[in-house]
Amino acid sequence: MKKFVAVILTLAMIASFAGCNQNTGDDQGTGTGSGSSQSTGTAGGDVKPGELSNPYADMDYSEASTKIYEANLGDFKAALDEASKETTDLSKRYALMAIAEAKLLEAGIFMPSKADGGSYAINRMVSYTTSPVMWGSDAYRYYTSIVCTDFITSKDRDTIKEKYNELKGSGEYLKWVKEFLIEQGYEFKDEKSIYYSTDLTTWDILATNDHDNSEFLVNTYDGLLEYDVENVQKPALAESYTVSEDGLTYTFKLRKGVKWVDSQGREIAELTADDFVAGMQHAFDAKGGGELLMLDLIEGANDYIDGKDLDFSKVGVKAVDDYTVEYKLQKVAPYFASMTGYGIFAPLSRTYYTGQGGKFAADYEQVKDTDDYKYGKGPDSIAYCGPFVCTNATSKNSMTLKANDSYWNKDALNVHTINWRYTESTDPKTSYDDAINGVVDGVGLDEATIKMAKDAATEDGSNVFEKYHYTSLTQSTTYGGFINLNRKQFVNSNDASRMVSNKTDEQKLDYAVACQNVHFRLALYFAMDRGNQNAQLRGEDLKYNSIRNTYTPGNMLILPEDTTVSINGTDTTFKAGTNYGEIVQAQISADGFKAKVYDKETESSDGFDGWYNPENAKAELQKAIEELKSQGLEISKDHPIYIDYPVAAQVPVFKQGAYVIKKSVEDALDGCVIINVVEGENYDDRNYAMLYPETGAEMNFDFMDSAGWGPDYGDPQTFLNTMLPDYNGECTKWVGIF
Repeated sequence: MKKFVAVILTLAMIASFAGCNQNTGDDQGTGTGSGSSQSTGTAGGDVKPGELSNPYADMDYSEASTKIYEANLGDFKAALDEASKETTDLSKRYALMAIAEAKLLEAGIFMPSKADGGSYAINRMVSYTTSPVMWGSDAYRYYTSIVCTDFITSKDRDTIKEKYNELKGSGEYLKWVKEFLIEQGYEFKDEKSIYYSTDLTTWDILATNDHDNSEFLVNTYDGLLEYDVENVQKPALAESYTVSEDGLTYTFKLRKGVKWVDSQGREIAELTADDFVAGMQHAFDAKGGGELLMLDLIEGANDYIDGKDLDFSKVGVKAVDDYTVEYKLQKVAPYFASMTGYGIFAPLSRTYYTGQGGKFAADYEQVKDTDDYKYGKGPDSIAYCGPFVCTNATSKNSMTLKANDSYWNKDALNVHTINWRYTESTDPKTSYDDAINGVVDGVGLDEATIKMAKDAATEDGSNVFEKYHYTSLTQSTTYGGFINLNRKQFVNSNDASRMVSNKTDEQKLDYAVACQNVHFRLALYFAMDRGNQNAQLRGEDLKYNSIRNTYTPGNMLILPEDTTVSINGTDTTFKAGTNYGEIVQAQISADGFKAKVYDKETESSDGFDGWYNPENAKAELQKAIEELKSQGLEISKDHPIYIDYPVAAQVPVFKQGAYVIKKSVEDALDGCVIINVVEGENYDDRNYAMLYPETGAEMNFDFMDSAGWGPDYGDPQTFLNTMLPDYNGECTKWVGIF
C-alpha cells in the first residue's frame, strides 16, 4: 500500500525517478539531539501553580484527543460528513469535499508544503512510459518503462511531451514514441536501474501500508484493473466488470490461464476468484493499514476487522465461480473501481499461503509470530502473478526483479530487469556521477550538480545541462507541516537518549497552551518561507515549482458537470471542467482566510507560495497574544514560545532548509517565537521521533514537515479521511491526537 509517505529520501533518490511520473521523496529527517531536559510528560516542575494550566494535561489520552479534535476540527468533520453523503452526483460531491478541505486548511493544524518533482533532471528513461495516475500504486508498475542507452535530449523531450498530450487517450502513444526514438538514433536498454534507501519491512503486499514496500512489490502482482501510460483504466486480471443498478454490487470476470509462480519462476497454481477472497481476508487479518479503506465500504468488513464476527463468509467478497469475483458494498462508492489496482485488492494464492504456514481469522493471530509462519518473510516466501519475480534481495545492497516468463501479458514488457541500487549517500555529486556512469538511469540536479552538468562538455559543443536537462513534473503526494497539539513525548520513546528536547517545563507548558489557539498556529504557518527553504534543495530557479498549497492536488479532479453548492449561504454554480482547487479557493476567500491556494491562470495549486506572508503572520500573532493573555499566557520577545523542530544534520541541504524556516519565523514574528532546530544524526532517530510511532502520544516534536500522504484512489476523500478522529485517520497522529 502506498499510504503515508515519509520524506526520507535524499536528492539521489529524487534523481532516479525525476520526470518519470512517479511519487518519490526527499528528506528532512532527524536524529540524536542534545539538551538538559528528559521529561516525558506534560509540563509541571518549575511552573508556578495557578499561573497557567493545560486543560488536557491530566485527561485520559483518548478523551483529550476527542476534545482537542472537536475544538479544532469540528467544522471540518461536519463538512466532510456532509460531502461523504453525496454518492451519486460526482460534481456536487467534489465541490462539497473542496469546501471541507477549506475548513481543514483554515484550522491551521496542517499546512501543505510541497510535492515530489519540480526539479531539474537528466534521465535515460522516456517520459510518460509509466502510468501518470495520481492515486494508487499503478504509477510504480515499471514494466512499460522505456529506457535508452543515452540520456534523452531536452529537444526530444519537448517533442515527446507535445505528442503525448496530442495522443493521450488514443492508445497510440507507446507505439509512436518507440518509432520516434528509433528515428532519432536512440537505442533501448532491456533494464532499468534506480535507487532505494530502505530495505523492505515485509514482502507481503497485503500486510503493509508502507510506500517503500509498495513501490517494489507492486511489480510482483497485477490488479483487477490498472491505469495505463495514457491514464486510462484498463482490464488487467479482470477482463471485464459490471455494476448493479443500485451501485452496490461489482462483479469482475477474471482472465483465464493466469499462473502463480514462485521466485524461481516455477508454476505453482492457476489464479482463481478464490484468491481474491483469500487476499482480502488475509489483509483484514494482517491489519497492515489497507483494511481501513474497506471500513464502512465492504459489506460486513467492519465487524470482521473489529473482531466482532470472524466468519468471513458474511463479508461482501465472494467467489461466484472459479473466474467470477463479486464485491458487495454497504454504500454507493463512485470511486470503487479506481481502488481495484491497489494492494488491498491484491490476490493471494491460498494454497501457497497455507503451505507457508499461513492461517486465517483467529488462527492467524496464533501463528503470525511463530517460526512456522514463513509467508512474506522474504522473496522466496511469496507467490507471484505479475510481470516480475525477485531473484536477488541483499540487505542494504541491491534488489533485482527479473521478467516472469509465465506472465500473461509478457509481450507488453519494455524492460526485463529492474535493478534497485541501495544508497545512503547524502552527497548529490555521488548520485550525479552514478547517473553519468550508468549505475542509475537518472538524477535530479541541485545547485552543485547543475554546475557540474554545465561544466561537462558534450561532443556537439554544448554541455550536459544544456543538452539534456528538463524539469520533472510535480506528483500527487502532498507533504506538509504538522503542529503537535498534545505533545506527551520529549525524548524518543524507543531510546531516551535520542532527540532530547532542551525546553524547560515552563516552555513546554507555554507551547501546550499556545498551540491550541488557531491564530497562533496560523501566525507560525504564514511566517514560514517555504520557497527559500525549497531553494536549498531545488535551486533558486525552481524553488517554487514543487510548492503545494492544498492537501488534495488542485488539478487532481475536475467537475464532470455543472453543479451548485452553498458557499456561506450563497448558492454558487461551478461549471463543468472546474478544477477541485478552484472551489477550495472560493470557500477560503469567502471565509476571509488570507491564503492563496489555487491559481486560476495556471490551473494549479502548485508552483507558488500562497501562504508565506509576514504581514499576515504578524496580524495573526497579535490576535493570538490578545486571546491568550486572558488565559494567563504572555507572548513577547522577552517571553517567547519555543518550538522544537527536528532535522537530519547529515544532509546539508535539509539542515540549511530548517535554518531558513527558523530565520523566517523568528524574523516575521519579531522574536516572539523561537524555533529550536533539533539536529539529529540518522534517519532511524528521526523515524522514531515522528514516523514509527503508532499514536500521537509517542510523537516527539512540536512542529515537523517530514511526512506526507499519497492518494489511494480517485476521490478527494482519500486525502481528507486521513484526518478522521477516533484512530481512523492515518495522519491525525501527526498533530498529536489519536
